[in-house]
Amino acid sequence: MATELLLLLLLVLIAAAAAVVAAVVVAMRRSKSRSSSPKAPAPPQDPFADKGDSTAGDPRTLKAGDMIDWGTERTWIRGTLRLSEGGYTWSEHFLEVEGGKRWISVEEDPDVELALWTGRPDLEIIPQGTSIELEGVLYRLQEKGTGSYRSEGTTGLKAQGGLDYADYESDDGRLLSFERFDHGRWEASTGTKVVPGTFTIYPGS
Repeated sequence: MATELLLLLLLVLIAAAAAVVAAVVVAMRRSKSRSSSPKAPAPPQDPFADKGDSTAGDPRTLKAGDMIDWGTERTWIRGTLRLSEGGYTWSEHFLEVEGGKRWISVEEDPDVELALWTGRPDLEIIPQGTSIELEGVLYRLQEKGTGSYRSEGTTGLKAQGGLDYADYESDDGRLLSFERFDHGRWEASTGTKVVPGTFTIYPGS
């Protein structure tokens, strides 16, 4: 009788252990199934919504086809130059304007620096020396060098090529720049620094 009771107790313990093991296996399979199931897609977002930056939209992502709202006018980017010298890169984005030539430069040095430029084909100046006086303003040389460019959209230049540049700045922050593409003639432009928040970016399609 004692042997039968012991055998019965042993069978009950084995059955209980098997039930525990089965429960653990089922739980592990469910957990694995949940972890391997695809994540829900991110909800749609408004591409024009304010991301909390001081400038609506990231100027580092500007490209041909984007629209820029200045508050009083809207312009489109017709083309972009991606410029590089050594390991340093910056961009120039040409705007749709009637007559003349305007563009926005975007640099990260290390903070994002923006400037709005106007072409000055009336100036026949070769950038020499450490300072240039123009229209009663003295500009001092900040940097000069040689690099390369890659063209996107409408820029009037080849798909890629070489660049020489010289940048000057006055004591009150006005800018004067000279660029020469593919060993052509020097092109002068004057510019002003753009304060973040001045314009809003609407990405193109």
